[in-house]
Amino acid sequence: MTHDRRTFLAATAATLFATARPAGAAPAQAAAWDQVPQLLARIKPPVFAKRDFDIAKYGALAGEAHDCSEAIAKAIDACNKAGGGRVVVPAGIFYTGAVHLKSNVNLYISAGATLRFIADPKKYLPLVFTRFEGTELMNYSPFIYADGQENLGVTGEGTLDGQCNRTNWWSWTTAKPWGQPDGAPKVDDRATLTDMGNKDVPVAQRVFGEGHYLRPAFIQPCRSKNILIEGVSIINSPMYELNPLYCGNVTIRNVKIDSHGPNNDGCDPDSCTDVLIENCSFSTGDDCIAIKAGRNRDGRRVAAPTENVIIRNCDMKDGHGGVTIGSEMSAGVRNVFVENCRLNSPNLNEALRFKTNAMRGGTIENIYFRNITIGEVSDAILQVDFYYQEGTKGPEHPVVRNIDIRDVTSKKSKYALQLRGFPDAPMNNIHFERCAFENVANPDVVENVKGLTLTDVKVNGKTAQSPA
Repeated sequence: MTHDRRTFLAATAATLFATARPAGAAPAQAAAWDQVPQLLARIKPPVFAKRDFDIAKYGALAGEAHDCSEAIAKAIDACNKAGGGRVVVPAGIFYTGAVHLKSNVNLYISAGATLRFIADPKKYLPLVFTRFEGTELMNYSPFIYADGQENLGVTGEGTLDGQCNRTNWWSWTTAKPWGQPDGAPKVDDRATLTDMGNKDVPVAQRVFGEGHYLRPAFIQPCRSKNILIEGVSIINSPMYELNPLYCGNVTIRNVKIDSHGPNNDGCDPDSCTDVLIENCSFSTGDDCIAIKAGRNRDGRRVAAPTENVIIRNCDMKDGHGGVTIGSEMSAGVRNVFVENCRLNSPNLNEALRFKTNAMRGGTIENIYFRNITIGEVSDAILQVDFYYQEGTKGPEHPVVRNIDIRDVTSKKSKYALQLRGFPDAPMNNIHFERCAFENVANPDVVENVKGLTLTDVKVNGKTAQSPA
């Protein structure tokens, strides 16, 4: 089953905020949070048939000497043809290449099991349709992938190990990527792909993979619906760890992520609708959670926003940002609810972070935070940065509006607020209430903001005043 991106997302898009409001007016936070039960009633994880397909019965053998790719594919195919169930990885260490899920299949990683992914790019061929940093292309398959499927699961108590390190996938960010001969010039595929997106090169002609150096995501259901990722531990990812793309009705819960490579974002819903992320823990080499919606002209061409996201009861340690929106958000992000999360690490830069610029453009609106406990971050509690990467070098005017933050405490940070809009595109309507920020080293940075209000907010024990 396949889905056109926009048709699929339109069919699953929420009616939660269908009532028109003036662009400058956010709903009261209490009224907005009152809508969350309706959203949660729509986000229902799939239920799988009570049938098990043990990969060992299809020829899988534990140990590094055995490539279980074919056995796992056979088990998935049999499960799908039988009407669904669990494809079970039993206790032991099993090695595989790309795993492609099919409808009604739950890949179950048993307690004591590790599914370890072979460090050979050829194991992630043939090429598949995907996105790299928000731009569409044909590239190496994500380690666990599905396209145009429904009722999918990756669950269990075991471990998914990408085996990535500085000698293989991660080295593709350096001057001499893995697989290139000594003395060969670095291939800047990232810039090439971005240029293709900005010039509307047909996606079928954006062919990367062998001879190129763009890393795949770890787990990516694509153009699919009814997704459950639950319980597993994930380590050593090539790039983004959990990256649903053009999906609807996604539940991610009780997942433990500890992966510190380059661009190792923990969870990046990209152009998705109706997403629940709960009870997860993140320690990452990049943003813990980053909500995305396409990059630059290519993101606007696809025009698939991310909307209706609930994040609750999560723990965030190392990373660039705890909860981040952007920087790839050109199609827009709206209706995000974050509550009861804990963030604490000297290696966590910002607690809440929005990234955009004059190339990204896009709209971020109706974002709600409450009951957030922050121990230590190295930079800011809230950073909204219109000058990220390309900064003013572009024709777009980003829109950030209707941000409501309440009952947030922190023990240590360099800044409370770093808010930098453009003079010709100020951010609008940012409200803080009942917050206390201790051990803040520097004064706030507030540039080009309209409607910043502070109610019962204390910084270093003193009541903060709203700007005039």
